[in-house]
Amino acid sequence: MIAGDQAAGLRAWAEREGRTTQGAAPAAPVEAPVEAPESPAAEPAPTTTLVVVGLPDTSAEQAARVTELFEEWAGRGRRWVGDPRRWKVVPLAVSSPHLAALAEQQPRWALWVGGDAEAFRRAFGVLARLAAAGGPRRLLAVHPPGMSRLGLLDNLRQAAGRYLGIDLLVMA
Repeated sequence: MIAGDQAAGLRAWAEREGRTTQGAAPAAPVEAPVEAPESPAAEPAPTTTLVVVGLPDTSAEQAARVTELFEEWAGRGRRWVGDPRRWKVVPLAVSSPHLAALAEQQPRWALWVGGDAEAFRRAFGVLARLAAAGGPRRLLAVHPPGMSRLGLLDNLRQAAGRYLGIDLLVMA
């Protein structure tokens, strides 16, 4: 099954990178103040940060595009996504002076790939700037729903690996 193979690939990557939580020491208990029980409609607190480069700007509206994509992927049975509301999507301009420091601190990165005729040029340019600025060497490709792996996404993945030494994970 394709979805299972993709999830297995993510788990293998997480294990290679030491990003798994299995076998980790349990966190110390934290006393929480007594509060009224949460209503069932309350959104869960974000637990996983994903830094996204390549979006047209760093607004909350742009971050919502990634969350919507995760909702679609979760709806299609991609279990690794989990609850899309638990992802804290942080758009970052590739020109940010904090890029190299964040690359060392944040383990999860994504590249937004648009669906227009200039998408390859823009996305490859972002990857080239990431490579030059000491950015992350592994990113998840996020894109408008419905894009095929064949063509743009696969060509971008191959070019990123061959010319920049960047591993671009394509889940389409």
